[in-house]
Amino acid sequence: MYISSRAALIRNFGVALLNGTITLIILSIAPLGLAAVIINTILVTVASFVNATAGDAVVKFLQPSQIKTMIENSEFKIQNPESRIRNRESRRF
Repeated sequence: MYISSRAALIRNFGVALLNGTITLIILSIAPLGLAAVIINTILVTVASFVNATAGDAVVKFLQPSQIKTMIENSEFKIQNPESRIRNRESRRF
């Protein structure tokens, strides 16, 4: 599944806003001061956004196309034993 970075940003912002709204509703019922409710809501919103963005980064890193690119660009490519033997023999002469 491919999703552009802009779409992921908008989705993450929407998730954070929804979580912040739910938190604001729940904390409005609790007997807390206004400052505590506002600060708590902001912290939940920011934490939700950071968490969703970090999750997207992990998913992108684990996608098969990303892993294939990393392997192709790696200096430590796995060779089959026969090619290593041929390479050693060609260096001797």
